[in-house]
Amino acid sequence: MKFSKGNIMIQLDKVLYTAKTHTSSGGRNGTSRSSDGRLDIHLSSPGGAGTGTNPEQLFAAGWSACFIGAMGIAATKLGITLPADLSVDAEVDLGTGADGYGLQARLTVNLPGVARDQGQALVDMAHQTCPYSKMSRGNIDVAIRLA
Repeated sequence: MKFSKGNIMIQLDKVLYTAKTHTSSGGRNGTSRSSDGRLDIHLSSPGGAGTGTNPEQLFAAGWSACFIGAMGIAATKLGITLPADLSVDAEVDLGTGADGYGLQARLTVNLPGVARDQGQALVDMAHQTCPYSKMSRGNIDVAIRLA
């Protein structure tokens, strides 16, 4: 399966999982449900009066969770033990620019008790392997920092 990423084509040799959702009833002001029923949410526009979440929050949650997984893989390769209380704070901005609507994002990685040089090595390796990082690279402004 091939996916276009700017001028780079990413090809998957093996699909490990396919997430399937159905979004209806107004898009940003509608509902979204996964095919297995585990996700069943109401959506609201950012800053709107609705009580649902929005795509930017979902992207931030997905990326931060995936990034922690990528740090786990990096930690194994580097022989570093991750702290149980590690966390990633994600911020995703929706804004406008010359090309219309767009996103930018920031991840702040918290690795209590991990030496700064080891933490930075984990963050750097995770950013190279995390699928969300790969998807965003070269497409949106991203800042990833170690707290």
